[in-house]
Amino acid sequence: MKGHLMTPPEPGPDPVEAPKPNLLMVSLKCRCPRCGEGPLLEGYLTVRDACPACGLDYSFADPADGPAFFVMSIVGVIGMAAMMALELGLHPPIWVHLVVTLPLILILCLGSLRPFKAWLVAEQYARSAAPPEFSSIGKHGEGSRWRERRR
Repeated sequence: MKGHLMTPPEPGPDPVEAPKPNLLMVSLKCRCPRCGEGPLLEGYLTVRDACPACGLDYSFADPADGPAFFVMSIVGVIGMAAMMALELGLHPPIWVHLVVTLPLILILCLGSLRPFKAWLVAEQYARSAAPPEFSSIGKHGEGSRWRERRR
């Protein structure tokens, strides 16, 4: 009767997953969010088609205007704080602001745009982002009073 009893399979070794790279470090280095090795960007801000190291297809990545929004918001606050501190502390002529504050804002904007774009792509990868799919249930506004009044 012993042959009729089923024994559970012996546990095998746990599957080992490759360690996931830290999204912050990957973003600062502008590297692939999956392997952390291949470059993410081609040129200054163009997202590559795929990772040359692991082959991850970057077609899911569409950060749109997100990096520019974050950079403008953060750098705008820092730039205005620097300009106000300079103005209230030293009361310099306007040309000093043009020589000090304008280059500071320009350097901060250009220096942080790439990492912010890489961060948004890495977050899209980590959250399994997919292209948006819109569907309509149809007949929006039909039967409403405002359409009847306009006719």
